[in-house]
Amino acid sequence: MAMIYKKVDKIKEEISAIGIGCWNFGGDWDSSEETNSIKIIHAAVDAGINLFDVAPVYGFGVSERVLGKALKEGKREKVLIASKCGLLWNEKHETRNNLTKKSILKEIDQSLKRLQTDYIDIYQLHWPDPNTSIEETVSALEEIKKAGKIRYIGLSNFCKDDIEKFMSMIEINTLQALYNMLERNTDSYHEIPLNYKTEEEILPLAKKNGQMFLPYSPLFQGLLTGKFTKGKNFSEKDIRNANPKLNGDKFNTYYEGVLQLSKFANEIGRPLNEIALNWLRQNDAVTSIIGGASSLAQLEKNIHSTTWDLTQDELAQIELIIKPFEFL
Repeated sequence: MAMIYKKVDKIKEEISAIGIGCWNFGGDWDSSEETNSIKIIHAAVDAGINLFDVAPVYGFGVSERVLGKALKEGKREKVLIASKCGLLWNEKHETRNNLTKKSILKEIDQSLKRLQTDYIDIYQLHWPDPNTSIEETVSALEEIKKAGKIRYIGLSNFCKDDIEKFMSMIEINTLQALYNMLERNTDSYHEIPLNYKTEEEILPLAKKNGQMFLPYSPLFQGLLTGKFTKGKNFSEKDIRNANPKLNGDKFNTYYEGVLQLSKFANEIGRPLNEIALNWLRQNDAVTSIIGGASSLAQLEKNIHSTTWDLTQDELAQIELIIKPFEFL
């Protein structure tokens, strides 16, 4: 299967339409296991995937270490590593936002060490920090970019106004936001409020400015595989237990949408997970889908989605199903 690549003005390289999200390599998900994770990373690179999205907080350093170990043997130059900064944690694994210059200068060196690399291709601010001025954060980014520690700069989970403020001070190459068929303009992620509307605000902004757009949680943390039931879907250790949309009354609402989408998938003879990925890929504002893979089989399914397209009629049928979720 030949990988599909996309190109945007703000990034020199062509980027694989399917990327790899590395959160589940860090031990926070039921599927986490280092040997398995490394096999998945190697297979992804061999299949032509060249974007790997990670963050220090994923597994509290573990995901970066696993990715660095996997890429060390001759694969680093074949890929773009997109890591992040600004979300710190304590010994109890309680997180806090910090985009001060002092913190960023410390974080970049820690990430480089864990990733076993001299540079990070795309360095993204993970979440806004209302207690730090944009000017101070920009100063840190300018310094580490000048030092050759980062190549491109990205913003994740920022509102339109703040993105434009950053853009007035420094080049912003990539934008990342929560986006999938059932979370198009949603106002929360887990328990965290989102001060942006992805489809209404962020997608048009990225397209207008030639920026790479990276949708995270493309399968709604597994819900859009169609394999969840109304019973318990995770072990006690799985981080997805903290997502209220995957538990209780909110889950029931989204589950009804999944049932309708699953029925549609059966009618056209395609797997729901591939439909969800193609719905994103066929949007020309979307550059690379940050998809997780817990097994080689799942990786192959993600890649297989690039071998076929949804028709315009099928996209219209999907829109009828997901329209009620447009602002949920």
